[in-house]
Amino acid sequence: MQQTPPHDQHNPDLLRIIPTDCKKIIEVGCSSGALAREYKKINPECDYYGVEIDPSYCEMARAYCDRCACLDIELATQDFWETQSDRDCWIFGDTLEHLKNPEAVLQKIATLMATQKYGPGYIAACIPNMQHWSIQARLNIGDLRYQSSGLLDRTHLRWFTRQTMIELFSNSGFDIISGIPRIFNEPLREKYLPQIGSFAKISGYEPDQAINDSIPLQWVFLAKLRA
Repeated sequence: MQQTPPHDQHNPDLLRIIPTDCKKIIEVGCSSGALAREYKKINPECDYYGVEIDPSYCEMARAYCDRCACLDIELATQDFWETQSDRDCWIFGDTLEHLKNPEAVLQKIATLMATQKYGPGYIAACIPNMQHWSIQARLNIGDLRYQSSGLLDRTHLRWFTRQTMIELFSNSGFDIISGIPRIFNEPLREKYLPQIGSFAKISGYEPDQAINDSIPLQWVFLAKLRA
């Protein structure tokens, strides 16, 4: 299957949430290496290791990562896990939703971090919001069609809402310590929000919470290994 098209623009919210004093970072799904390029400007001494499933993207990322491996993280060997066990921050920028079992991958990382005494251990991630108002609008008229990128990217295998994102990290052994809703200018949004609130009220759910949860296109989280 064709991967999500590469891009040379980094996610500024994801960059902002990554601790600036990391010594060893690993980014799973590093695409062209744009995030590595920007983080190295802030912390040039950090050892930045990229992982990318597409060989052509991996080649581009090598321009900015200290090293880049072309592999499927879910098929990584035990040797890979052992050699990367001292990474103090793992980054998943719009990547977890592409995995067959993202919870198992995060649990594997948590196990590695728990056996190492090098630091607190972080996960920084950006995850698309399946509760977005546009998805609800599309579902209402049966217009749920895969696309080449975005919320309905045809390479997405998992779908998350704010609630299930929190559960994903919690069930994997991490506590979220910071979160950023990524909200963009979407003029049509205001027409749908009242209806989303009304539907939530019928379901016995808090309307304001349902509306607020439908606005972010993505969520960016920083999670810390549970003590």
